[in-house]
Amino acid sequence: MGPPRRKVLATAEETMFPPDELAQGHLIARAIKATGNNIYSVELPSKESVLVELPARFRSTIWIKRGSYVVIDTNALEGRDNKLKGEIVNIVRDEKAWRKAPFWPKEFAKQAVVVADDSDEEDESNVGKMPSSDESDA
Repeated sequence: MGPPRRKVLATAEETMFPPDELAQGHLIARAIKATGNNIYSVELPSKESVLVELPARFRSTIWIKRGSYVVIDTNALEGRDNKLKGEIVNIVRDEKAWRKAPFWPKEFAKQAVVVADDSDEEDESNVGKMPSSDESDA
């Protein structure tokens, strides 16, 4: 049986809006992949890849997709002697609001998609098109 609905809604509401400022030791990171057992591989703004743990309050409540952003606490697991470099303390759900915050890393700036302009080429692909009516059947 899952957690009570009020607990799920409270966790979801808590992660919806960005804080006024990040606490000491908190960093925004991009999720690369889930490695298993609530351990995630994330990329820091310095392009370093580290392993972080998802705490119990987020498990089975909010899912993390590849490429989404999380806030990690690098001081949370200092005493442990293992490969984990931190713990996820918040999940960026409303990315647009978070990007407006002053603490958003410039390394994670939204990249503009460049569309190649091929208007000078007259050749169009015939894939998926019906043959023209003036073509004769041979």
